[in-house]
Amino acid sequence: MSRQTNGILGILELDEGCPPSSQSFVPHEGSLFNPTTFDVPVITEMVPRAFADIVIRGDVSLEEASVAAAMRLVHRGATVITADCGFFIRHQTAISAAVNVPVITSSLLLIPTLLRQLAPAKMMAVISADSRYCTPDLFAVESPIDRARIIVGGIERGEYVRNALARPFLQTSLEQIEREVETCIEQLRANHPEIALLLFECTGLACVATASRYKSKLPVYDITNLCRLTLATH
Repeated sequence: MSRQTNGILGILELDEGCPPSSQSFVPHEGSLFNPTTFDVPVITEMVPRAFADIVIRGDVSLEEASVAAAMRLVHRGATVITADCGFFIRHQTAISAAVNVPVITSSLLLIPTLLRQLAPAKMMAVISADSRYCTPDLFAVESPIDRARIIVGGIERGEYVRNALARPFLQTSLEQIEREVETCIEQLRANHPEIALLLFECTGLACVATASRYKSKLPVYDITNLCRLTLATH
């Protein structure tokens, strides 16, 4: 298989409450920031005050800073722009209107397409950092019948989200993330055996997508899949 050689991925980065140079940990393999995840250069721009809890809840005041960070990425050469949290999708329209490159702020953009992959009697599950804020208005699905086929589960009570909300950010072990995601998936499937596909809203879960595919025996999509799809067009 040929490797991607064109394009530069620009990532809108959460404000983790500390200078990037002070981070001593290596991002988990398969994650958005791991240097082996993509076969193209990756550049980042932090969105000031875009703390995880604020982005998750939604704050219109972040829109201007998000647009400005995206414009800086384009000025630096980014050919595709994504984001470090699926809830940046609230600023998708404003960012895409401000730059002349593809903008894919969230894996949630995939929902309409993924639903059409499934038989009408099947459901898809969205695994979110916080299910309380992963609401239908973010899905771009108008049909009440189709909206009912989208089941949302969250890991907001777990260690991973607690560490992600800390300032500065604290890294969670891969094993702990796997346990929390597996528990969430098992609970959802017990209540909804019609689930036939999984979508990770939370960008931090991309590192356990392979393990989740193996354990669940279901297709699993995350932000890195959308990034690769978009980068492949360059």
